[in-house]
Amino acid sequence: MLSTPDYSHFTGQDYEKIYEPSEDTFLFLDALEKDINFLNNLKPEIVVEIGPGSGLVINFLAKHLKDARKTFFIAADINKDACLATQLTSYKNNNDINIINCDLIEPLMDRLKNKVDVLLFNPPYVVTESEELGSRGLQAVWAGGADGRHVMDRVFNQLNKIITKNGVFYLVALKQNNIDDIEIYLSNLGFKMDVFMNRRAGIENLFILKFTRK
Repeated sequence: MLSTPDYSHFTGQDYEKIYEPSEDTFLFLDALEKDINFLNNLKPEIVVEIGPGSGLVINFLAKHLKDARKTFFIAADINKDACLATQLTSYKNNNDINIINCDLIEPLMDRLKNKVDVLLFNPPYVVTESEELGSRGLQAVWAGGADGRHVMDRVFNQLNKIITKNGVFYLVALKQNNIDDIEIYLSNLGFKMDVFMNRRAGIENLFILKFTRK
């Protein structure tokens, strides 16, 4: 069993500003552990996480990928506090993560054109009213708009521009996000979907979806 990155530096006060690692976070870690051989064989040169929050997920890969020192890790978050938190987690775990405070990866689109081997995204997936969208604070980590898909769909439309030929995209989703529709939407963009892991957590039915090019 692969170890979880150390995040003992966070306090309750920190979790008033960033997303506290929860069931979806640990499901994501379990999925990446399950797929670690695939990821090692992929030998990723660039790994990107959108919305790292506390930084556990990207630091997990930085900690456990076989050739992690040869991999360039990027974490991008619209929440400035999440950027600082991810930086602290990388220091705590002796990892080298490049952190950017921005909306998705908009400022990097040209430089990352078809260069991302692994894309990680635990999006704001909770179904909410549209007026709850647009926050740069803690609300941004969960408010997903209609079907919880507002931010997700923006990322979907960027995939063909950033993922490499053999690259992979891992996504956390809820049943309410309409998994079948996500599969059809991404299929039309040239990606095949694998329901890689599924777990019920209280009232939430969580999924880890894995996408690769057809």
